[in-house]
Amino acid sequence: MKREVVGALFSFALSVLAFIPALHAQSSEDLDQVLVENRWAKVTRADYEAELTRLPPDIRGGFAVNGKRVYDLLTRLLVTKSLAAQARAAGLEKDPLLQRRLALELDRLHAGLQISKIEEAAGKAFDARRPQFEARARELYLTRRDAYRVPEQVAVSHILFDTKKRTKEEALKLAQDTRSKILAGADFNEVAKQVSDDPSAQQNGGRIDYFDKAKMDPAFGAAAFSMKNAGDLSEPVLSSFGYHLIRFDGRRPASVRSFDEVKEAIMTEERARYIDEQRELALAPIRNDPETKVHQPEIDALITKVDGDKAIKGIPPQPK
Repeated sequence: MKREVVGALFSFALSVLAFIPALHAQSSEDLDQVLVENRWAKVTRADYEAELTRLPPDIRGGFAVNGKRVYDLLTRLLVTKSLAAQARAAGLEKDPLLQRRLALELDRLHAGLQISKIEEAAGKAFDARRPQFEARARELYLTRRDAYRVPEQVAVSHILFDTKKRTKEEALKLAQDTRSKILAGADFNEVAKQVSDDPSAQQNGGRIDYFDKAKMDPAFGAAAFSMKNAGDLSEPVLSSFGYHLIRFDGRRPASVRSFDEVKEAIMTEERARYIDEQRELALAPIRNDPETKVHQPEIDALITKVDGDKAIKGIPPQPK
């Protein structure tokens, strides 16, 4: 698509945005409204609405707040419809093999729609019995409380002296000098903003909120968790990133999250599990249909048998 055409499409698409919020309450005439067109195809409001149904429901509602997203979708639709029109004009759909491919694609679409219908019905059934499933969620919580255990955590502030920017000796000397300034009364977090090689220190003054020991560099975590009193300042600590000065800010003992804290997460898992179960229940009669007939000779004829000795010699396998 030429640049001037792309620019015109973009301008047009942006002009359409003013109408987007009211799309879901359109009359049939509104749905027939042409949004963008070329010499091969037209994209209507109905096309746009139909394409939106392919998006996950949780992002569908906010899709139109981004003009570029709307423009990109309209452009993709126009390209797709234009290529389809060119294919029809060339008579490609008359090819028997392509006709079979089109039929299979339509079958896949119908199958996907049926699966969506099953999953939607299952989700509604779950929501209608929410109190019952909340009781189940509480039982699950009680039987696997260890899964909701939060390990001991500490909060610290740190100043990094990167050993990739300088030698270890230079980094250690800077850390020692900075430590002396802090012990003499300089504000740790202000010093972090000035000298730390951690880019985030410019915004947070080197503060690191409560974290698990396992989530940190081993040397850093060991030093942080060995400290006891708020305000304590470490000696320079060498990690895989460089030397650190660490100030201890606080500790939280290990605990177990309450049911109220984890209820929604459990319910989300249970809802997904219920939908999966209902989908499998719907598919089971098809997969296990006793009237299914397997025409084994015809299937065997499709399979190419490989002779190991011939394969080693590079002789192509022959169809059965």
